[in-house]
Formats: sequence, structure tokens, C-alpha cells
Amino acid sequence: MPRRRTTSSASSTAPSAPSAPSSSPTPRNRTPQPVRVRRRSFGDFVKAFFAFVALAGLVAGVPVALALTVGWPLPGGAPSLDWLQREITVETFLHILTVIVWLAWAQFTACVLVEVKAALSGAGVPGRVPGSGPSQLLARQLVAALLLVGATAASLTPGLSQLGQSLEGSQRPAVAAAQQTPGLFAQQQEQAAATAGALAEQAGQAEQAAARADGGGSAAHGDTKYYRIQPPEGRHHDSLWEVAERHLGDGRRYKEIFELNKDRVQPDGSRLSEASLIRPGWIMEMPGDARGGELVEMPDEAPNVSEQVQQQISDYARSGDHAQGGGHSGGGSGDARVSLPEQRPAPATPAPATPATPAPSAGQDHATPAAGEAEASFGLPEALLAAPLLAAGLLGALGRRRRQALWQSALGAVGGRRGMEPPTPTGDAQDVQDALLVGADPDGVRLLDRSLRGLAASLAAESRALPVVYAAWMSGNGDLHLQLAQPAGKPPAPWQLGQDQTFWMLTRADAERYEEAETAAPYPGLVSLGTMDDSRLLLNLEAVPGIVSLSGTEADRAAVFASVAAELATNGWSDRMTITLVGFGDDLTPLAPNRIRHLDGFEDLFETMSAETRQRRGALGAAGHDSVLTGRTGPAQHTRWAPHLVLLAAQPSDEEALRLAELAADAGRLGIGYLVGTGGTDLPGAAWEMEITGQGRLLAPLLGLELDAQLLPVAQQRAVVELFSDADPEHGADGSGGSGNRPPFLVDVSEQGRPAVYARLVGTYEIIGLDAPDGDRSAQLHEALALLLLHREGVHPRVLSSALWPRGVTEDVRDALLDRLRTWLGTDPDGGARLRTDATGRLTLARSVVSDLDVLRSLYYEATQGRGAGSRQVRGRLLTDALVLVRGPLLADRPEGRYRWLTHEIIDAQLPLLVADTGLALCEFHLERDRAEKAIEALNAALRTAPADERLWHELLRATHATDDTDRLRALAADLIGRSGARGLPPRTEALLDELLPTWRDGAAAAG
Repeated sequence: MPRRRTTSSASSTAPSAPSAPSSSPTPRNRTPQPVRVRRRSFGDFVKAFFAFVALAGLVAGVPVALALTVGWPLPGGAPSLDWLQREITVETFLHILTVIVWLAWAQFTACVLVEVKAALSGAGVPGRVPGSGPSQLLARQLVAALLLVGATAASLTPGLSQLGQSLEGSQRPAVAAAQQTPGLFAQQQEQAAATAGALAEQAGQAEQAAARADGGGSAAHGDTKYYRIQPPEGRHHDSLWEVAERHLGDGRRYKEIFELNKDRVQPDGSRLSEASLIRPGWIMEMPGDARGGELVEMPDEAPNVSEQVQQQISDYARSGDHAQGGGHSGGGSGDARVSLPEQRPAPATPAPATPATPAPSAGQDHATPAAGEAEASFGLPEALLAAPLLAAGLLGALGRRRRQALWQSALGAVGGRRGMEPPTPTGDAQDVQDALLVGADPDGVRLLDRSLRGLAASLAAESRALPVVYAAWMSGNGDLHLQLAQPAGKPPAPWQLGQDQTFWMLTRADAERYEEAETAAPYPGLVSLGTMDDSRLLLNLEAVPGIVSLSGTEADRAAVFASVAAELATNGWSDRMTITLVGFGDDLTPLAPNRIRHLDGFEDLFETMSAETRQRRGALGAAGHDSVLTGRTGPAQHTRWAPHLVLLAAQPSDEEALRLAELAADAGRLGIGYLVGTGGTDLPGAAWEMEITGQGRLLAPLLGLELDAQLLPVAQQRAVVELFSDADPEHGADGSGGSGNRPPFLVDVSEQGRPAVYARLVGTYEIIGLDAPDGDRSAQLHEALALLLLHREGVHPRVLSSALWPRGVTEDVRDALLDRLRTWLGTDPDGGARLRTDATGRLTLARSVVSDLDVLRSLYYEATQGRGAGSRQVRGRLLTDALVLVRGPLLADRPEGRYRWLTHEIIDAQLPLLVADTGLALCEFHLERDRAEKAIEALNAALRTAPADERLWHELLRATHATDDTDRLRALAADLIGRSGARGLPPRTEALLDELLPTWRDGAAAAG
């Protein structure tokens, strides 16, 4: 039924749906529109006639004309050397032009054949003829004009409408449900509009037949009626919700229609598996009390319906009687169609009560809190615990920011901060950091990234373009399902076809075997929206054909927008990206200064995006690409074609929304996505519509979506920004923050400060002062103690359990381990336990439990800023004692598979810098007294732990030069050259060698 959006209220003659409960609001009712039958006009026949003449002339007339006027342009014999010496005559020139025309004709003819095949087979977007460009566009327009009035026009509809199918069973439909999606390209929209007229005529005839029974409203309750799913018009697609709303008076009764038709064979051979995924041309049996036009009563005659449709409905009626035996038990052949996720059994063990690292797409046992609420679990923000991919991205980006700050401080890039210790978070920032540690799923991010890049590499190897992906589902067992906009053939191994031709699936076991692929990220615009059942949905914002609107209260919308922006800015499955934020109350730039930018208002946005849209269209045309996806694989992949995603939190006016919708009409192929907030439920120009409720539910009934939304409430958003701001190397770089050099925990380094328990972490792991624990729990107890020693500020119990049991553990198991750890550590002479719990509930160690890392930090601090700052003798002794403690890398003998939480820490960057600073300080101490050999010894000791620190090599060159041993300096230069490999020496190292050993290049050339 062709129809358009109307902003008027529902007609008085339309049945009204009962009010839905406030907790699950129903979508707005649409005004039923009379069927507008579009008949073929005289202009259509004229266009078709001229298209036929043009095609005949170009395909058949051109070769005939060339054969008659010019003849065979190529020489009759083999070429010889004499040809190069002959004079170029007019005839030679004409023959060359004739060959070019023949080639152009062949290319155009190939384009015509490709377009005709795609139109007649319903394959959707035709294949691209290499180098065709305007030729294929002309062929497409001529073929479409010719088929517009032909009998095959209706066959175009399935190819345009079958844009997506969903998973069955527990894998409910994704946001990419095809029936809600318009064509991706302009020519698809033209074809859809043309074919809508052809099928609208059939709909009008069906309405006339059904109107007789509906006229008096006296149809018997038990009469069987049928409805034919209508083709799309513009961006509107038929859905069971709207069918139930029009003909049953309540959209929520769509389930009745679904149960009547589930798993029955449709005219195109497919079956209805999910209520949200239907196709134009399908037949739906309706409940007996259905009313309104467009219904056809069967098995009696339907004289105003075409014979083809009559036959389809008759066959469908018989399939219902045969398959369901007059009832609707769902038995028979329908039971044999098991949806793909159900073919993989669920894990045998139940989910743990206290998950440490949520599965990448698993639903949480708890309800997601509303955007404005401050609910927490064990003192930690629940929203971040339920967002494993977001937490992993934030945690990884935060670690990189802190490492960058450490290196810049060590290299003197920021004055007054050399040797800086990262600030210890407090309050909400500390809670958020703990929630990130507990909730993050870095393995899920790694597998998603490798799977997508591996798919892109495989398709490129087969010279195939990337398919348009609307959404990705990460199931509870770790499988990845990509929902395509339309069928794209057989996926490359190890990918498999999923529920149908529009689903590609990769098992977790196959994903684990993927290696790193040197290719651009194919789908960087994927972003988590929430969970449905046991699966996590990621929507590909850059592939949505138009604007996505989000309605709800301002606070609820802000929580969704913040979550989307934060994940896009920090996710691990993208390379480059631009995120433009408009109407955001808080600045999110600290999360990713190179990605995020804020604009003041709509006019700035419209001006910016107008220029961006023009630029991208021109760039795609110049490169010969249909869309950004073809630019991300093959020879052009170096261009990357990074997405540009716009998040407009402030509601635009109707006029602004229409301007934006016009701008976004071609956004899907340009790699530009729009998410726009609105207080109401009717944003002009919105292609997909979603609503966030106060209970944290993300609803899109017309898309078949009802998710537990992924949120980042304002309090947690500000705490996340605080973590990143504090880690910024420029933050507080005015020189006043000298306390930033002070370690978080200082020990008494005198003889009187001997600890009761001493753990050696720098090198092999040893514990002095405690008996060895029993063998069964020894490894876990050692790991727990190491974690506590590296976090003297305290460790949340859930952080500890997530570190020791990444896949989750029950509370009783965790508490039993803590009891064993408390017993093992014992008590101090004053009776106080060495394992304690502070006021915030975090686990801390008594000051009598010390590690060599604590001593190393304290010795360096005392030598440079404490007692050693005023006494040269004390400084030398303290620095020497500190360097003696360094026996190798941190926890050098840790068993494989344990201590995986160290990947979230920055101690791997802190320790080498601390050792290098200690070695440099001791080298300087010795060189002041011309003890070059002692300086070299100190530097070599530091290089064993920090071999990549360029500062140590520079000082080693200077100390070696101070020995006046040229051969020794030349040998050191050769060693440095050998270590540098193909990269070559850093510029500063080359400059230093030029100063100390001007002939070093001669030796390097001789060695080469």
C-alpha cells in the first residue's frame, strides 16, 4: 500500500489502538491513506519507446554502421618493423578511432547485459563493469525506462526489498531489518518508485474486492482473509505492526498475524521466520476480525485481483491447510527450519553470579539503569559493567594516553614533570576506572577487529567488493553475525551463510584462528546500541540510508549519545574517523582529540557537512568508486575513506531537519552517518526511528527492535572525561604540580624500615617472610598479592575477581580465596590484619607488606628529591642500591595464561622509565668525577631492563667517548647500527655520532 508520512492526527474512521502502558509506549499511529493507483501514463510509453530506440541504435546500430562505413579496422597480417616508419595518413587515424569506438560499444553492451540481467533476476544492485562509469549509468536509465511499462517491471521489487533477514529464535531481528530501509543509491530509489506503481494497481484491485465485505462491517468473525504485503514508497516499508494497526485496531496484535503465517512457504519460495522481516509480494493470512481495504477473502472468488495474485493466494491457502492441519501448531516442515544461533548449543555451565568480564555480546543478568539514575553494583557504575566493548575501548585509550604522558615527561617534553607518576583517581573517577577494569572485554574487541579485517582481506583477494552491512550481532557464545543490506553471494571461508542469504556468520572458534590482516578497517562505523536476549547489537551508522532519529527525554537521549560518541572515539575496530558533535553539554574532546570535534550550532553543521558531502561525491567520482566500501579494498585501500559520523543531540527545527535529510539522502554510500535527537516522535526526514525510555529500553517497533540500551549517564561521562584529562601530558604542566613526581607509596629505606613481608617482583617472583601456600591455590594467591602490591591505593573486590577469573566467578569462590589470602598474609605484631578493607570497600595491604618496586621508587625519590638532593654521597649510595634491585623485567617467570590483567596496566612503561632514570642519574654522578667506566657499568645495567630507551644509548656513547678509546666507540656505533636494522638510526643518534665519531658513516658503508 503506497503511503506517505502525515503529521495530521489519525482519521476518525481509522480504528484506534488502545493506549499502551507507560513502560512500553507504542509508536505513533499513522493515518490510513487511500490507495493511489498509479496507472501507466502516455509519458511512460513515450519514455519506453525512446529508450528502446536508443538501446537498439547503440547496441545494434553502431556495429552495423561501423561495418558498412569503415569495415574491419585492424590490419590483415602480423605487424612488422616497417609499420613504424610509414606515414600516418587520414585513413590510419580513422582506423584508430574506429577501434576506440568498437571498444566503447563493447563496454556499453556489457553494461546493458549486466543491467538487464540484474533487473530480470531481482538481484538488487547490479555488478559494476570495470571502468564503465557514465556508460553503465546511461545503460541503467535506458533499461529502467524500458522495463517500466513492461511485464517484468514487478520483478525488480524483490531485489530492492529483500535487504535483510534476521535470526530466528533467541536471535531476534536487528536494526537493519530490511523492510524499513529504502534503497541505498539513487537508481534504486527510482526503481522502487517505478515498481511501486505496478504493484499498487494490484493492491487497488484487492481493496475493491475486500471493500464489499467491509462496507457494512458485518463480516463473520471466522471468515478467512488475506493481505498482500505492499511494495515500499520512498523510505516507507510495510510492516506487520502497521498492518495490525490498520486492520486489527492495535499494532500489538502483529503477533497474531505472525503466528498464523510463521514458516509457511511464500510465493517467492522463502518463509516468514521473524515478525519484523517481511517482503513485498508476500501473502499474510489475517485473523477473522480483520477489517479495512486491501484485504482479500478466500477461498471464494476475488474478481478484482489479477489472476497471478489469485493463484498465489490460493496456493498459500492450501499450504496453510496442508502444513498446519487447519490449526496453527507450528508443526510440520516449519519445525525443521532451525535458526542458525539455535544450531549452536548454549554453554553447559550456567552463567556465574558475578561475571568478571562480560561476554562481548551477552546480556547482563541485571537491568540497565535509566540514564539519570545513579544505580551501581557493589559501588561500581552498572552502565559500564554492561558495556564490554565500550569499556575495553575506553580502557585501551586511557592506557595509551597515560603511556604517552610518561614518555613525554621522561623526554622533557613537558617542563617540571620528569619522572611523573600518573595521578591516582579518587571518588567517581576511581569507581569508573574500576568499572572499566571489570567490564572490559578486550578479547571481544580483538576478535571483532580481526574478523572484520580478515573478511575484507579475503574479499579483496577474490576481487570482490565489500557488502553493505547494516548491523552486526555478537551472540552469547561468541559467534559474529553480519546482517547485509542485500544478498552478496557466498562469503569467503571461514565465514558461512547464516540464517539466509543476507546473513554472514563466523564462529568464535574460526575467529580465534584469524591472524592480523594488513588491510583497512572495513566497517569502522559499527557502534553498540544494546543487547537483545543474549546478543549484542552493533549498528553501522555510516551505512544507514539517511537520518537515524532518537526520541525520549533529554537526559535519556544524552546518555545514549554519550555512549555512542565514546565508543566511536575509542573503539578498536577502526583506523581513522571524524566525529562531529553538536548540542553536547559536556566536552568529550579529551577522549580522542584527533577524532572528536564540537560545533556550535546547526548552521555551522550544515555548512561543514555540505562541503564535506560535495567533496566526497567528487572524490568518489574521480576515483571511480560507487561507494566508500569499494575504496576500502583492493588497490585503493590506502585512501582509507574514513567515516564521518554526526551526532546532533540538540533537536533541529522542522526546516532544519528537512535540510539535513536532503543532505543525508546520499550519505550511505559516502560514509557519512547522522544520529539526531528529538523530543517528539516525528522527525521530518528520518529514515530509521528509535526511542529511549526512562527504564533504559531502546525501542524501534517498526524495525523490530527492543533492546536493553547501552548508556553512559552524565555522572559517569564526566568521570570518564576526568580520567582522560588527568592523563593528558599537558594537564597541570605549569610546573606547580611537583607532587606529581612523588610515588603513591613510600617505604622507609633505612635499616630500621625492614618489612615483615617482602616480595621481589622486578625479575623472578619471590616472597620473603611467608611460608609457601598449598599447591592448589598457590598460583592464585601469588597473583592476587602481586595485583595488590602494584595498587597500593586499594583494589575493588570485583576488580580482583575479574583479574583472576576473566570468564567470571561466583561470589563464594572469590570470598573463599580472599579468606585464604588473609590467612596466608597473617597479622602484624599489633594484631592488625595485613589484608584490610578500607572505607570504600577496597582491599589494601598493610605497610609491613612491601615489594622491591616500592623500594626502587622510594630510593630514586630519596636520591633525587629527598636526602640525596643535598648530599652527593647519599645520592650515589641510594642510586647504586636502587639499580642493584633491578634483576630483569617485571614478573619475569610468570606462568603462561596468568597475569593477563597486566595488559591494562602501565607498569610495563613505568618500570623501564624508572630504571632508565636511575641509570642516567647514576651515570651523571660518576661522570662528575670522571669515572667513565663506572658510568658505563651503570648504563649497561639499566639497558638490560630498558633496551629501547634512546637516552641510555646517547649517554653510553658520551661515556665511551670519555674513555678516549676510539676502537671501543666505533664498536659501539656498529652495534647501534646493527640494532637499528632497516629503520636506520634515529636522527638525534646520527647527529651525536657525527659529533663524537665523524668517521662512523665510513664504517657503516663498509659494513653494508
